[in-house]
Amino acid sequence: MKPVPHATSLRRAPVQRRSAERLTRILDACAELLDEVGYDALSTRTVALRAGVPIGSVYRFFGNKRQMADALAQRNLEWYTERVTERLKEVREGDWRAAMDAVLDEYLAMKRTAPGFSLVDFGNQIPVGARQAQPNTRVADRLTHLLSGHLGRTPDEDLRRVFLVAVESADTLVQLAFRMDPQGDEAIIGETRALLRAYLGRVLD
Repeated sequence: MKPVPHATSLRRAPVQRRSAERLTRILDACAELLDEVGYDALSTRTVALRAGVPIGSVYRFFGNKRQMADALAQRNLEWYTERVTERLKEVREGDWRAAMDAVLDEYLAMKRTAPGFSLVDFGNQIPVGARQAQPNTRVADRLTHLLSGHLGRTPDEDLRRVFLVAVESADTLVQLAFRMDPQGDEAIIGETRALLRAYLGRVLD
């Protein structure tokens, strides 16, 4: 995966290619270790060892592990945006149900396969005051931007509010599905899909 462009949690943005590659290795190591040891046992030193870089390289970009996790969350959002964008190329314009399925399916795929995603996702799961960053608002804004043109809708505040409600609802239910089953309880995922269709149909049909 690519490093986060202009991540707000970076002390210094990489300029040279070598520096960008080092940042990518650091974030990849952070993601792997989150899956292996969890957030509490994560440390900048273990990340540096796993990434094969001096500890000073980690501190060049991040002051602490929370900033690393924040940057990983931002990178996840960039990757998710790219995946949804590619999927939407296969969806007929105006077909909001197929577009919604693509949005949900790509999120589920990342929950199941992306290293560290189950602990960080887009920032919601990071411990200690994560909700202050309002990551679901950022996700809803991205989806408004991605889907408004595809659906022939104006990306106004009403549409942003609709997508924010949908994102918040889906986030809560998907977290429940993955608490019930490490791969996501299919029955709860099915209920999530039905709920989203019923809610969005009121606005988008």
